[in-house]
Amino acid sequence: MTTPRSEPRPRGTGPGQRATEPKRRGTEPQQRSSESKPRSEPKQERARRTKVHILQSAAELFAERGYATVTLQDVAERAEMTKGAVYFHYTNKEALAVAVVQEHYARWPEILKGAEGDHEEPFETLVAVLDAVTRAFARDIVVQAGARLQIERALIDAELPEPYVGWEEYLSRLIAEARDAGQLRDGVEPRAAARVLVSAFFGMQHISDVLSRRRDLTERHEELRAVLLEGLRG
Repeated sequence: MTTPRSEPRPRGTGPGQRATEPKRRGTEPQQRSSESKPRSEPKQERARRTKVHILQSAAELFAERGYATVTLQDVAERAEMTKGAVYFHYTNKEALAVAVVQEHYARWPEILKGAEGDHEEPFETLVAVLDAVTRAFARDIVVQAGARLQIERALIDAELPEPYVGWEEYLSRLIAEARDAGQLRDGVEPRAAARVLVSAFFGMQHISDVLSRRRDLTERHEELRAVLLEGLRG
C-alpha cells in the first residue's frame, strides 16, 4: 500500500460599572469601550493553517493532473493566494510534492488503527484493513495525490519515501496471524501472499483512477476480495 475554533469572549466594563476618576469641571469623562477587540489568531497558528491550505490545494492538482504540468502559479491560483505566499512556505514544486507524499504516509497509522479495531478473528482484521484502505483511496485527496506522485517519482528531482515495502511488511504480519489462528489455506506463505495483495491492490486503484477517476474503485475492490482474499482463507 487533510476545527472550528471558538473566539475568546471580549472583555470590557460590566453593566453599571463606574469610572474611578472623579469628574472635573469643563472636561468630559474618559470614554471607555464596552468591548475590547478580539484577540488575533497567533501568528504561528495562522502560518500552520496557511501551509495546510496550500498543501491541500497542491494535492488536488497533483491528483487531477499529475506532477509534470502543475506549477507553483497553478497552486497559488487554486489556493487563491499569491505565488509569493506559496513560495514563502514551499520554495519549489519539488518541496511541495515531497510534503504531499509525506502527508500521504502520515495519514495511514490512524486509518489502520481504526480499521484493526477489535475483530474476533485475524482474517477479519485483514479484510477490514483492506476495506479501510480502499475507502481512503476513494475519498481522501491527499492519499490519492501521494499515490500518483509515487508512480511519477522519476519526474521529481527529490528523495521520496520508499513505496510499497512497508505495506508488504504490514500485511505479512496480518496474514501470519491469520495462519497461526488456522484461518489461512494450507501452503500459503504470508510474505508471498502479502506481495501479491500489495501488487493487486495498488494496481487496482491505479487502473480505477485512470479509467474512471476511481468511481468504480469499490466494485473493483469487491472483486479483489472475492478472488484473492477468499482464495487465501482456510
